[in-house]
Formats: sequence, structure tokens, C-alpha cells
Amino acid sequence: MRVFLGVPEQAVSPLVLTIGNFDGVHLGHQAMLRQLRERADRLGLPAAVLTFEPHPREVFTPDQAPARLTSLREKLALLEACGVDQVYLFRFSRARAAMSADDFITRYLVQVRHVIIGDDFRFGQGRKGDLTLLKARGEQYGFTAEALETVVQQGDRVSSSAVREALVQGQLAHAAELLGRPYSIAGRVVHGDKIGRTIGFPTANVQLKRKRVPMRGVFAVTVSGLDKRQLPGAANIGVRPTVAGGLKPVLEVHLLDFAQDIYGTHVSVHFRHRLRDEIKFDSFDALKRQIALDVQATQDYFSGEQHG
Repeated sequence: MRVFLGVPEQAVSPLVLTIGNFDGVHLGHQAMLRQLRERADRLGLPAAVLTFEPHPREVFTPDQAPARLTSLREKLALLEACGVDQVYLFRFSRARAAMSADDFITRYLVQVRHVIIGDDFRFGQGRKGDLTLLKARGEQYGFTAEALETVVQQGDRVSSSAVREALVQGQLAHAAELLGRPYSIAGRVVHGDKIGRTIGFPTANVQLKRKRVPMRGVFAVTVSGLDKRQLPGAANIGVRPTVAGGLKPVLEVHLLDFAQDIYGTHVSVHFRHRLRDEIKFDSFDALKRQIALDVQATQDYFSGEQHG
């Protein structure tokens, strides 16, 4: 898959295109990408995605912007796995947000032969661009357009917001149903303050390239990227109120029965089961006792005692 820091007007050949944020690449996104792949194969053209970076709400309301489900690297990997040939990273800004829907079409869709959008997708100043406008301008400029209906899973509209809400509520199984896979966070293992090893529970500090995380707490997880298997572990994601009490979230994983040097390795942490909230303890001894209980609960979960 090729990634471009630009827009489809720079494409060297015609495209079949879909447009959106694609945060999480959930089942709704996957349905759209299957449609994109089918249309591209039928026309013999590349399947392309135009996605916004940063997220528009991070530009207009940064303090209220939602936590990202996926980093840019994670999103690109998921798009590639769905068969996308090309990705265009649209550098979103206030100036581009002020562009009219007509200008957006004439400037950025000149190389598009077919465009697919979600049924609720809007673009251009005042969100005036929609499927009706795309179809009308398509007749002028030589492209066709269609909208994909919302995907519903067990009565719920599949959306990034629905995934975030499930994660906040600790409903990992429901989040997995909306995503089509367990929720995961990927990152490089970096050096931390190494407090875990001093209390008998060494942890892998997984780098979080995001200001906010969609959930907090202690979880039973599996980790991929270290072995052919997914390795079990107990993870804490949050601000570590007992240790630091800071505002920057961290992700730390204690791998069960594992003692290798993995600094610098890129791993994915798959969240399987929520154990408890993140809480502040009165002492390191109290924290150590609770971690021991968390590790035991994790072992019980993976041994099947929590499944029955």
C-alpha cells in the first residue's frame, strides 16, 4: 500500500475513492472498504482512501476531541489489511474546513472515477456537501457516487463513537463485536521508571502516541509481536495515581512467565477482559498486594476459571 501526504488531485491515474476518518476501522468501515475493493476491481483501478489528519475535532475543539481508537500507524496497517492500494492523508486545517463543498470536489476529486461515502458523511463549509451534490457534480466531471448504508450489529449502529462508549463502560466483548476483533493498542516497548521490577512485577512500557486513551483500568490482555503466539499478561492503562499521579496516560504490561529483554520491539496489546478500575493506593505495599491479586485473576481468566 502506498501512502501520500497529499490529496487525490496529485494521483497519476484515476481512482476509486472513499473518504472518512476511519478511526478504529470497525465493521462499518470494513463493509465500506469491501465495497471499495469490489468497485475498484470491477473498474480495474486502484482502491484509495482519503482520510483526515488530524481529526477535524482535534482542530476545532482540541479539549473535547474524542480519544483516538487507533494511532495513524495502526490505522494504516488496518487499511492495508482491508485491501486498500493507496491512502491520501488530507492535512486538515481551519482554512481547508472553510472550503466550499463545490471547491472540495473541483480541487480534490478530479482524478476520481467513483466515490463511496457513508450515509451520514458531510463535507465542505457548513457540512453542505453530501451524496446529492456528489452525484450532481459527478455528471459534470465524469465520476459516479454512492453511499453505503449504516451497518447495524445486534441492534446498535456501528460507529467509532459506539466503540469508544463500549470501552469506557468496560464492555470489551461488545467493543469486539463492533470492531470485528478484540480492541488493541500497538506501540514500541520503551524504557520506563522500572518501578514494577522493584516490587516483583516487571512491566513492558508500551509507548502511547496519543494524548488521550479511550479507557482506563486493569485488564487481562494478550500481546503479539514477541512470539508466534499471543502471550498472556496483566495490563494497566491510565495515569498511575499511586506512582506518579500525572496526566499523561501510560500502558504497562506484566507478561506472565516471561523474562526476555524486549526493549525496542513493536507489540500489539489485545484487551480481553476488564479486571478493575485504576485506583490510588495508600502505599507501595498496598499496590504490590493488589498487583499480585491482578496477576492471579489474569491467570485464572486464561486458565478458564473465569469462563465458566
